[in-house]
Amino acid sequence: MTASTEGAASTTSPRRGGETIGERRIARIMAEEGLEARGRTKPRRRHGSYAGEVTEHPGNKAGQDFAAGLPNFLWPADVTQFSIPAGKPCLSPVLDCFDGSIAGWTTSTSPNAEMANSMPEAAIRLTGPSERAHLIIHSDCGRHCRWPGWISICEEAGIIRSMSRKGCSPDSSRTEGFFGTMKTEMFHGRDWEGVSLEELGKRIDAYIEWYNTKRIRRSLGSTSPLAYRQSLALAA
Repeated sequence: MTASTEGAASTTSPRRGGETIGERRIARIMAEEGLEARGRTKPRRRHGSYAGEVTEHPGNKAGQDFAAGLPNFLWPADVTQFSIPAGKPCLSPVLDCFDGSIAGWTTSTSPNAEMANSMPEAAIRLTGPSERAHLIIHSDCGRHCRWPGWISICEEAGIIRSMSRKGCSPDSSRTEGFFGTMKTEMFHGRDWEGVSLEELGKRIDAYIEWYNTKRIRRSLGSTSPLAYRQSLALAA
């Protein structure tokens, strides 16, 4: 049995009824009842992929403004890693800053060139040339986004490449926010013993599909990204 807590809420809520309960007493009661606290886990160290100036740095075309008034105008791209007994697969998504939806994504057992190249390709397949006329794809300084294959894919699709300076964490806030939400909702606090990498990949796919089409976001008027686009006649 699991009890969900939010930091100090476990000690402050009973005080509203005039009763003071210390953390040690709560810990003892929870131990007696077989309860354990669940909340946001401490973030793991980010996956690092910087390998020096492998190819020319394209510059930061996005600036610090990670908002977009239209779909397919600004796509931040990033990589995160999941750790389960079966292995440490990576997820590489492209996020659309218009509504926070995931424009495309790919998973891989390792952060290799195939994974990096598949990520923009997955998003590009869903758009036409006119939709990409002013599209910027923004990434960190990781080697995955500086390989010749990645550069060629972007150039052939007419996408403008943009890149952060090394160590500029605010530039990844949109994708890091998505990773935090996703891992809290479908990954952390769950037993992954006996779950294969293939099964985890299917669960990641299912979560992102749900995130794009069903998950309610207050910033979109309490609708999902898909419903928001439909309300603006931007999606069928």
